Amino acid sequence: MHGYHKQKDEHLKRLRRIEGQIRGLQRMVDEDTYCIDILTQVSASTKALQSFALQLLEEHLRHCVADAALKGGDEIDAKVEEATKAIARMMRT
Repeated sequence: MHGYHKQKDEHLKRLRRIEGQIRGLQRMVDEDTYCIDILTQVSASTKALQSFALQLLEEHLRHCVADAALKGGDEIDAKVEEATKAIARMMRT
């Protein structure tokens, strides 16, 4: 079971809200909304996705990495490396 399993419904609700923001952006472009207003909404959507990603990462660390630490051995090193790479990808955006 993945670390986010307990909050799955909350995550799906949040992602649907973000999806609505993206649809709103499409509507804004279709309706020739002022550029700065669209950029403001792009920023809000981006922050919403980043916030979601951070929450998911925290759950991964608390569940998957912590579980690997209890098991010990090479698994903890693999999970830490995996998390580190995920963080690096998030920082590039």
